[in-house]
Amino acid sequence: MSGTPLELPLFPLGTVLFPGGLLPLKIFEQRYVDMTKACLRDATPFGVCLIREGHEVGQPAAPHAVGCLARIEQWDVPHPNLFAVLARGGDRFRILDTTVSANGLITGRITTLPEPTQPADVDHACQEVLRLAIERAGADSVSGPLQLDNPLWVSYRLAEILPISPAEKQALLELDDTVARQAR
Repeated sequence: MSGTPLELPLFPLGTVLFPGGLLPLKIFEQRYVDMTKACLRDATPFGVCLIREGHEVGQPAAPHAVGCLARIEQWDVPHPNLFAVLARGGDRFRILDTTVSANGLITGRITTLPEPTQPADVDHACQEVLRLAIERAGADSVSGPLQLDNPLWVSYRLAEILPISPAEKQALLELDDTVARQAR
């Protein structure tokens, strides 16, 4: 682990955000509307975690211990108390502990995780599968700029687009080794 522990709001979701990935969100629950306003005002990230137990709406859901920082890159308010945001994944993190406020917003004390080790070369099979997927779906199907020679970028983008379960995506996010992520 690296860095001094930080406190930030957590947003448990039914999806996994990877570093460098883009996450479009429609935010309507008051606790998350307030979180979004604070993140925009203070230019701070929030944490995205896959839900371990519970649901996205209603009672606070229990998040997995490893998540990804998210920074709001674009936002709009199409209706009062509705934010449409586009967030980009930053560093991976591990939750040390959590508290739940009266309005149900979970705050986590987290520590960022070091970047996974990078192999000298990208796995050519992963690179080719990703290249073909991008060719068929278009360059807009992955967050750019394209970095097909970067093994870390290839492993995260492939994990995003593969039709695998959220639990499998979570396992890929938690891997500290890019070679292992590509092999899996």
